[in-house]
Amino acid sequence: MEANTTTNKTLRPCIEESKDWDNTENLYIEGDNLEVLKLLQNSYFNKVKMIYIDPPYNTGNDFIYIDDFAQNIDEYEEAKGSFDEEGNRLFKNTDTNGRFHSDWCSMIYPRLILARNLLADDGVIFISIDDNEAKNILEIGMMVFGEKNFISQIPWQSRSSIQNDTDISINHEYIIVFAKNRRLVDRRLKELNYKTWFKENSFAFLPLPLDKTKFSNIDNDKRGLWKADPFDAPNVRPNLTYEIKNPNTGELYLPPKGRCWRTNEVTYNELLKDNRIVFGKNGISRPQLKVFYEEKKLFGAVDNTWWNAEKMGTATQGTKELMSLFDNVSYFDTPKPVKLIYKILKLVSMSNNNDIILDFFSGSATTAHAVMQLNAEDGGKRKFIMVQLPEETDEKSEAFKAGYKNICEIGKERIRRAGEKIKEEAGLNGQDLDIGFRVLKLDSSNMKDIYYSADEYDQGMLENMQSNIKEDRTDLDLLFGCLVDWGLELDKPYTTKVINGHKVHIYNDGDLVACFEKDLDMKTIDEIAKLQALRVVFSDNSFIDSATKINVAEHFKMIAPDTDIKVI
Repeated sequence: MEANTTTNKTLRPCIEESKDWDNTENLYIEGDNLEVLKLLQNSYFNKVKMIYIDPPYNTGNDFIYIDDFAQNIDEYEEAKGSFDEEGNRLFKNTDTNGRFHSDWCSMIYPRLILARNLLADDGVIFISIDDNEAKNILEIGMMVFGEKNFISQIPWQSRSSIQNDTDISINHEYIIVFAKNRRLVDRRLKELNYKTWFKENSFAFLPLPLDKTKFSNIDNDKRGLWKADPFDAPNVRPNLTYEIKNPNTGELYLPPKGRCWRTNEVTYNELLKDNRIVFGKNGISRPQLKVFYEEKKLFGAVDNTWWNAEKMGTATQGTKELMSLFDNVSYFDTPKPVKLIYKILKLVSMSNNNDIILDFFSGSATTAHAVMQLNAEDGGKRKFIMVQLPEETDEKSEAFKAGYKNICEIGKERIRRAGEKIKEEAGLNGQDLDIGFRVLKLDSSNMKDIYYSADEYDQGMLENMQSNIKEDRTDLDLLFGCLVDWGLELDKPYTTKVINGHKVHIYNDGDLVACFEKDLDMKTIDEIAKLQALRVVFSDNSFIDSATKINVAEHFKMIAPDTDIKVI
């Protein structure tokens, strides 16, 4: 299976296209998301709180990436598409293709497998889709995440206007929701489980804020605003079935057929005495329970599965939001509205957690926009990872004419502009807001390819192979390649220190120390060992002579025995 195959790719940093490189904890990664997800497995395994993706809907014009669909040569030659920088064909899955749906399923399946690995135990994934592949994504999701972890198929009113050129106007899309590990009990935050609810390491939706407008205080109760809830409950239990007498009218009430009262009779009488039972606005109706806002606001409300346009925004609003950042010019087709992703974030991510939010079909980067917006409002420290294939823009498009040669360029610029706007609007509250991002680009390995056996090399070839590192790779390329290989997070700070005239890179206070300089002598090696780093890496041609290279491990055993050493 494609998800289980290894990759020979790496991620190369691109400081010039980044924003606030040294301080940001956000990532923007350019490249085929299948390969990127493979590279992220070690660094972010079981660490991602939420994934939102808006994959191609398979309308017949969507890119299907570089995946191998086992085409024969005739099919391959007939396929319409374009090529990436390495000559790989980027396929368009046209509706004339006999494997129209199966190719799409083959594309999405390994990506969901890898995505599941990245989710934390209390993580959750939201997938936007329409009717075209809703059935298939549900079935694939059941296979990947398990039926017990299916949360909901939420209809989203994606348009409010009527589409007049069809049999019936399609005004909805879906949000498919799966948990990594769905909570089986205590899904609802209540008084009785409050002390343990947040400690459970499994997924549950966060409660929504209570709607204060639904509360009033018509009797001037000193406890403040309240609303009346039914006093009956599901099922029938003998100890919860008894007559209640309306003290105003004398009328006797039993629970409705098939139901019972909320409490036993003793507790009911206590509630009545405490003025927590009412009999309608005029005192002549069935018993109701007073629910006080101040007592219930901590526990919030439960959301429902109908996400209307008014609360969640529409596709048209998403386009307008993006246009407002780009001088009212449309550079992207059907971006999602910020309110939609914002709502999803509110349901799953708390402000006091440094949650990682991943979108590996990031498109116009609405997810990054929503993360920054929510952080500005509640002071959260959520971090985003955006992944997007640098799909070229059409030469006839407004985006291309404006200088945006691929989708990534639009997404990065959207983050820059949205971040600055959010920070300005936040004022003093936005001073510490992270609106930056590190750009990393998928590329071939930092190491030279070996095509020949030992007996096939001549002298010229050997001279060229004095270093096994490609000539165009920088120290920073090598450093981040090591981070990927060693499974370290890619958003941490690092410094460069000069030791005996040699540059030494210190990542995240010693999680990794790297030196790729030449002519390292034992004195320099010992100074690096004294840093007591968790990991140290050198290049194969770093050492001044063979004796130094041979003795590196022994010196580290004496000076820093707990340091893990690697030579690339």
